[in-house]
Amino acid sequence: MKKIANSVLDLIGQTPIVKINHVLPTNSPHQFFAKLEYFNPGGSVKDRLGIAIIEEAEKTGRLKPGGTIVEATSGNTGLGLAQAALLKGYKCIFVMPDKISEEKRAILRTYGAEVIITPTNVEPEDPQSYLSVSKRLSQEIPNAILGNQYHNPANPLIHYKTTGPEIWDQTNGDIDVFVAGAGTGGTISGVGKYLKEKNPNIKILCSDPVGSILFDLFYHGKPLTPAKGYKVEGVGEDMLPDNVHLKTIDDFVQVTDKESFKMTRDLLSKEAICVGPSSAMALVGAIKYSKNLTKPSKILVMFPDSGRAYLSKAFNQQWLNENEL
Repeated sequence: MKKIANSVLDLIGQTPIVKINHVLPTNSPHQFFAKLEYFNPGGSVKDRLGIAIIEEAEKTGRLKPGGTIVEATSGNTGLGLAQAALLKGYKCIFVMPDKISEEKRAILRTYGAEVIITPTNVEPEDPQSYLSVSKRLSQEIPNAILGNQYHNPANPLIHYKTTGPEIWDQTNGDIDVFVAGAGTGGTISGVGKYLKEKNPNIKILCSDPVGSILFDLFYHGKPLTPAKGYKVEGVGEDMLPDNVHLKTIDDFVQVTDKESFKMTRDLLSKEAICVGPSSAMALVGAIKYSKNLTKPSKILVMFPDSGRAYLSKAFNQQWLNENEL
């Protein structure tokens, strides 16, 4: 009899890798693969982080029985925290920018969380920003902690311990490039560190949406162009999180919203892979980067979540038309 999991938390990780076949440039000498993190029980790579944040807070004594977890999230980390919190008896309050899809808001409320919506186009230090509001609430509410995914070292550490080794084992170490976006930075920093320790020749590439400042920070040490709004959720930043380890990353590629949303639909119609726009953005960046590679390479792209959380946007023709996508 196959092993039976004790709870859904035991189902986190060991997500599959699939070859990409039909959305690539004609006659590309490279092979592209995607790690499908939507196979996690909560539907995203952030399932790994949710339980890691809680267990770290329990271990250090910050999170006590009956406590409240407050987090600034674009949705996926919230769901990762919420499913673990339900099983462990904690309350959750999630603060989200107003560009986040209705589906993500609804699923968090379904899991029993309180959801607070804040403006998107404000500076991180603005009292109305989702970062500022979450920090304030965590200080005002008795027996509450801030998950602090942008700066909590438990974030890259869980990917160093789990996601990186999985990738190495699944590919038998036969990988030339790892590609991911960076929101909090935990995935690309943790996986990148592990893979480079196993093989320093592996290149770590960050796909960054146009409008984020991370591209400029990597190449110039400062933003040359001010941050501006973009439609892809969960990646890119208007500040530098502690968990974006720029020294681990070898290169950045910028991707537009239009490129990301087109690839989102192409992945579904041509590959039958239904993922969110941040996954498509990472693949577009990988394809752009591959055109400058001098030898045939095996390129693994992180697909963080499912497209089901974006039905009202990425797969809604009216919304796409209204946003010129």
